[in-house]
Amino acid sequence: QVQLVESGGGLVQAGENLRLSCALSGRTFTRYTMGWFRQAPGKEREFVGCIRWSGGKTFYEDSVKGRFTISRDNAKNTVFLQLNSLKLEDTAVYYCATGIITFTQNMETMSSERNYDYWGQGTQVTVSS
Repeated sequence: QVQLVESGGGLVQAGENLRLSCALSGRTFTRYTMGWFRQAPGKEREFVGCIRWSGGKTFYEDSVKGRFTISRDNAKNTVFLQLNSLKLEDTAVYYCATGIITFTQNMETMSSERNYDYWGQGTQVTVSS
């Protein structure tokens, strides 16, 4: 059974940093792409970025490029989302997800939720002024 468990969320002030983790279990994820999404209050869930498990290529939504970084630790079967210089508008529940996706630089493909088969429960990030 595939399980994704996020952790690391919390309350921070604007400008501070936070690192989220997503621990995966249940299978070997070599063929998988790991995605991060977020859902702000009153808004639809949106794509943040993703990483191909094999090789570590990454792809980001434009608004977070340069501030957010996705990485993975193969030995620990864990994916990370480093959130730097947080802004008030980054307040959201952050989700990790995974699926077998042909990794491209195509936003429509990489951001489509229907391509991600397994999801975590989410972790809350709240940024205060």
